[in-house]
Amino acid sequence: MEIGISTFVETTPDVHTGEVVSHAQRLREVVEEIVLADQVGLDVFGVGEHHREDFAASSPAMVLAAAASQTKRIRLTSAVTVLSSADPVRVFQDFATLDGISNGRAEIMAGRGSFIESFPLFGYDLQDYNELFDEKLDLLLTIQKSEKVTWSGKHRASINNLGIYPRPVQNPLPIWIGSGGNTESVIRAGVLGLPLVLAIIGGRPTQFAPLVKLYKRAAAQAGHDVSKLPIASHSHGFIAETTETAADKFFPPTQQVMNVLGRERGWGHYDRAAFDAARSFEGALYVGDAETVANKIIDLRKNVGITRFMLHVPVGSMPHADVMNAIELLGKEVAPRVRDEVAKWEATQERM
Repeated sequence: MEIGISTFVETTPDVHTGEVVSHAQRLREVVEEIVLADQVGLDVFGVGEHHREDFAASSPAMVLAAAASQTKRIRLTSAVTVLSSADPVRVFQDFATLDGISNGRAEIMAGRGSFIESFPLFGYDLQDYNELFDEKLDLLLTIQKSEKVTWSGKHRASINNLGIYPRPVQNPLPIWIGSGGNTESVIRAGVLGLPLVLAIIGGRPTQFAPLVKLYKRAAAQAGHDVSKLPIASHSHGFIAETTETAADKFFPPTQQVMNVLGRERGWGHYDRAAFDAARSFEGALYVGDAETVANKIIDLRKNVGITRFMLHVPVGSMPHADVMNAIELLGKEVAPRVRDEVAKWEATQERM
């Protein structure tokens, strides 16, 4: 079981003072967070791509590269790369460069993206939302498989037997598919034999178990070895010394962000009752002390089939020291408990 962190490099107003940290400061803080995550033994750190004022990372590969030479073991991934509005050639080149700097620790998490600011910014039509992703993924996978590429499509100039460089240390460079729980995307990931990341940020995580089974069935029917396909979750959460402290610190900035997004997307008002329900054992918020969060992650492994857990922290701007403390607790207290318990459970499953 792998344990890690994901971030959108948020720069939302402080809920108490209204102060907004600069993009530059938050970017530097995230590099420190990646370095700490490596030091405390976490397995992976993901940075999400956005093109809006309240999230500072428009280029995840750049942020990850800044941490690559300061880290030794942690894997470095986008979370996600908005592939539909990107050039797959450049995406591959950027992450192959990151792979070289990190000596084989880069990954690409490709997704459609639930935020759409990049489409008009880079001259794409939202009417082509699904077609763009399908075509760009096809090109990215072609580049992954071959140094010299011949390819043609509708939304990008053709490539005729041209080399794509640099080549990565890893062969192949890992490409994951990010999904919000769409059945079609889950099946496609399985058919292609690509690792899957599920954004489990609402409802009950156990509701995703049928999707995991669907993914595995699609992969098996396409001839892939299901045992070699990892399945990740990306879930909001926060860890502190006590569950009450964690909840009281995490709720205000999370509420602020959820209600800003809610106004943009037509969601209902996010209040403390909804927050508290979501951090119950059955809910999708991983907020509490180390034991509380560890038990929920273990349950996710046993009852949903997740083999990599990524804690998305913070959701809205929080003091850097609080985020660093949460990362330290995840690495030093949560991860060892989860790995130990999951290893025991998996051993019993193998004997059955």
